[in-house]
Amino acid sequence: MSWLPWLFAPWSPSALSLLLLSVVDRQTGLEVAQAIVCSRWGAPVDKSLSQDGDVIIGGLFNLYYRSSAVEHGFTELPHYEPCTGLDLESLINAYTMTFAVEEINRNSTLLPGVKLGYRILDSCASSYWAQLVALSLVGGDAPSCNLTPSTPRSAAHGQPGETTAGQPVPLLIGTASSTSTIVLSRVLGPLSISYMASCPCLSDRLNFPNVFRTIPSDTYQARAMARMAIRFRWTWIGAVIVNKDYGHLAIQAFQEETQGKGVCFEFIETVLKETIVSDASRIALTIQASTARVILVFCWYTEIKKVFLELAKINVTDRQFLASEAWSTSDDLLQDVDISNVASGVVGVAIRSSTIPGFENHLRSLHPMRRPDDEFLREFWENEFGCTLGASRFPAKGSSQKGSLPLCSGTESLEGVKNPFTDISQLRVAYNVYLAVYAAAHALHRLLSCPDRQSSSRNNSSSCSSPKHIEPKELLRHLNKLNVTTPQGDMFYFQGADIPAKYDLVNWQETPEGSLKLVLIGRVDGSDLHLNESTIQWSTGSNQVPVSVCSESCTPGTRRANKRGEPVCCFDCIQCAEGEISNQTDSLHCERCPSEFWSNAKQTACIPRQLDFLSFNETLGITLTTAAVSGAVVTTAVFVVFLCYRQTPVVRANNSELSFLLLLSLKLCFLCSLVFIGRPSVWSCRFQQAAFGISFVLCVSCLLVKTVVVLAAFRSARPGAGALMKWFGPGQQRGSVCLFTSIQIIICVTWLSLSPPVPQRDLGFQGSTVTLECAMASVVGFSLVLGYIGLLACTCLLLAFLARKLPDNFNEAKLITFSMLIFCAVWVAFVPAYVTSPGKYTVAVEIFAILASSYGLLLCIFVPKCFIILLRPEKNTKKHLMAR
Repeated sequence: MSWLPWLFAPWSPSALSLLLLSVVDRQTGLEVAQAIVCSRWGAPVDKSLSQDGDVIIGGLFNLYYRSSAVEHGFTELPHYEPCTGLDLESLINAYTMTFAVEEINRNSTLLPGVKLGYRILDSCASSYWAQLVALSLVGGDAPSCNLTPSTPRSAAHGQPGETTAGQPVPLLIGTASSTSTIVLSRVLGPLSISYMASCPCLSDRLNFPNVFRTIPSDTYQARAMARMAIRFRWTWIGAVIVNKDYGHLAIQAFQEETQGKGVCFEFIETVLKETIVSDASRIALTIQASTARVILVFCWYTEIKKVFLELAKINVTDRQFLASEAWSTSDDLLQDVDISNVASGVVGVAIRSSTIPGFENHLRSLHPMRRPDDEFLREFWENEFGCTLGASRFPAKGSSQKGSLPLCSGTESLEGVKNPFTDISQLRVAYNVYLAVYAAAHALHRLLSCPDRQSSSRNNSSSCSSPKHIEPKELLRHLNKLNVTTPQGDMFYFQGADIPAKYDLVNWQETPEGSLKLVLIGRVDGSDLHLNESTIQWSTGSNQVPVSVCSESCTPGTRRANKRGEPVCCFDCIQCAEGEISNQTDSLHCERCPSEFWSNAKQTACIPRQLDFLSFNETLGITLTTAAVSGAVVTTAVFVVFLCYRQTPVVRANNSELSFLLLLSLKLCFLCSLVFIGRPSVWSCRFQQAAFGISFVLCVSCLLVKTVVVLAAFRSARPGAGALMKWFGPGQQRGSVCLFTSIQIIICVTWLSLSPPVPQRDLGFQGSTVTLECAMASVVGFSLVLGYIGLLACTCLLLAFLARKLPDNFNEAKLITFSMLIFCAVWVAFVPAYVTSPGKYTVAVEIFAILASSYGLLLCIFVPKCFIILLRPEKNTKKHLMAR
């Protein structure tokens, strides 16, 4: 910052002359030099607004514009095209400055005892002329020749000096463009408060320490538009930008704000004023071919108008445009019916508007007779009322109108005129000018405030600045500390070079006349977006928010899968796998449910798994229960038949006591299968396997003893073997059955005591259900139970097979052989089926094996005997049974 005092130090005349000569074309350098040397500091314009005062502030406004509208650079000197068009909006801005100064002078608390003056010059929308007139203002020399941007140099002539012309201004209100502001800051370095320079580069205090502004940086409007895109879920957007810093910096800020928010650009097209015809045609075709329904536009109204006209030619009217503040309030576009179908529904960011109390009366009270030195007002007056002000009524100069126009009567007034000049319904740039003047006044107030101004002045004290000797660097320091309340009640302060970002949000809506009107739909205050969505009329003509996406959002239950080689906004929606969920829209991943839970049918939530076990209520359980009960009933019926016919040879010949015991064990076998059905519990898990093992051992033991008795009986019939039967009497038979059964009881008791089966949830099978089963804590115990049953069954089968051909009809070894074959076949098939069956079907396989083997024993052994007893009683005789 060591160069800052030099920046504000007075420049020598020779240095300024050399500076200006260095930036002009060599061919015209002599002419410019001649113009410059006629004034030591530069050339003032011949038209100005000025008011004398203790402190003078300067104003730069684009009051005139050239018909070619070409902005020249610094490497080429303009050819002095006359600025013939009076810009009414800029004229309103200039009178806003005069009104604010007059209002401040009437304020007894702001700058008391100090009269504020102004000097307003025209910069003709040219950076070159802005440099010249700014030099005239900061130099403060009295004019000695005429150099104006609105007249050719050959037409320059002298004019009388003004009381304010010789006093240098410590501060400028202006300029109206970022380019001019950057140039003035780098070349002349005046302290300035711009009302329209919105380039983000001016926020850099290191490079532009002397620039303030009352308009937010373009970065903030880009961020506001980005927040709108995020709010309305516009993820697929096109962009049209001017191929300059304004467009590139804005699109960069937009992308930074939407980074990670899923917003993509389908295209970014650039446009330039110099190639607008070809650019507009190309951009229109790009928009027509695009799938994006929302188009972001950062350019000037002249460029977008050409694009709109091209879109109207090819009838593209379904795009939603987002407008930057450069064209969002353009009357030229709003009133053009040729583009109304295309531009209808535009939503844009606009410079915030505000009211200035008393300003309308100030404008309507303007009259050339009361302001004879105001040539801007005179020109506007003659254009508005179509008359000329004669020298007698306007003594300062003759009429500016060429041709014969009637003289003004003097009764003309703006009081009842409806004109854009007096329309203050939306003061936007004008309010920025108003704020800039008040910012300057408050900074001057702090700088000039002293406990005793008059005493300080008499004593020549250096502690207080004098209105005639204001140091710009001191004024800069007070501007940096500024924090005041405006007459409208708004807090006003600078954040570096900027003020807090505030914008209006506007919407272009159709009118019955076919044109468009501007409707306020919300505001931007810093980072807060306040939007009244119900008042928006979209490009579709309805209140339904347009949809602009590359791919439709993935619903909950699906996940996004990016398409190869395409932006992240283009994706496919993949259904989550079973056991996985996504409960958000556009989820990137599916989450796996915890082990105790499973996904619902839509894969949107994890729900507790349903307990699955073989119950009495389901079809399989009912079928098995019916089969078990039926088997028990049939067994009971056979038992009753045998009991009723217990004295008959068929019953007695087959060892009736073992037959009754066998029927009882079969009944237990049928009934024990019911223990496997239902919700497993601690006691049911223990009881079911013990009941199964003991019942079947009892059954097989009876068959084994029966077989052994048959063999012993036939062996005893041989000579010398009569004493064999005494070892197989009724007592020995009962004892043998009890012995065989006791061994199984011991195995079961030992197994259930050491490591019994327990109810357990089987989570290994992934599904919506979790199986509740009796888990075998010890496979060895269960194997011993099954192995002992198998040992007895194989022994019985072997003995029955050996006795199958013994004589006599009462020999039931054949029946036992068939029954044991079925029994063994069932249980051999049981083992692999039991191991491979999932969930509750494991239990069903075991029940089926129990029932199948039980029915096999019952049918093979007892059905033939019941057939003889009930249907063939003639065969139920001892003679028949003893027959060979």
